[in-house]
Amino acid sequence: MLIGVDFDNTLADYQEAFLACARERGWVGPDYAGQKRALRDLLRLRPEGDLCWQDLQGEVYGPGIGRAVLYPGAADVVRRLRSSGHGVVIVSHKTEFAGRDPTRTPLRQAALGWMTGQSFFEAEGMSLAVSDVHFCATRAEKLAKIDDLRCALFIDDLEEVLLDPGFPASIRRVLFRPDGEAHGDPSIATCRSWAEVGDLLIDADA
Repeated sequence: MLIGVDFDNTLADYQEAFLACARERGWVGPDYAGQKRALRDLLRLRPEGDLCWQDLQGEVYGPGIGRAVLYPGAADVVRRLRSSGHGVVIVSHKTEFAGRDPTRTPLRQAALGWMTGQSFFEAEGMSLAVSDVHFCATRAEKLAKIDDLRCALFIDDLEEVLLDPGFPASIRRVLFRPDGEAHGDPSIATCRSWAEVGDLLIDADA
């Protein structure tokens, strides 16, 4: 089967990158260690908090993407999926540029550069092709691409994507949630790590 995977916060882990950038700006203390969602909610309590969060995203997904790390186990699971005969594609909601980034870093090129550095496109790495990566300007475009590719299953960290009325009904949904919060909808599987993704898709022979 063809398995679709989101990129930001599903393959690329920005948790420490967000914290480091927020600390450098003095928006949180040096000992603050909240998860990404908690950090977002905290910043939104500030005056012009939404703009603060957008500034942080513009930095982390753009010029600061080098601080991101690959989620543990992701590369191994992708390799195992491919060796088992499954196809893997990446479908990401990512605009050309961030709304608030004074450096005007091309976000898609930054992401591809990061993937290259993580051996996404090498035979000894994930052995993906650049053509397996699809960037979409809107969520609606992302959902249409998932449908057009005929994915059998899609993994995303955002439940609002999986629950969107436009999400193709025939595609199995997996919520990647490292913070441990399972989704209440029984039609959505929740995986807290890439090891659990492997258990769900490979070891269980899904």
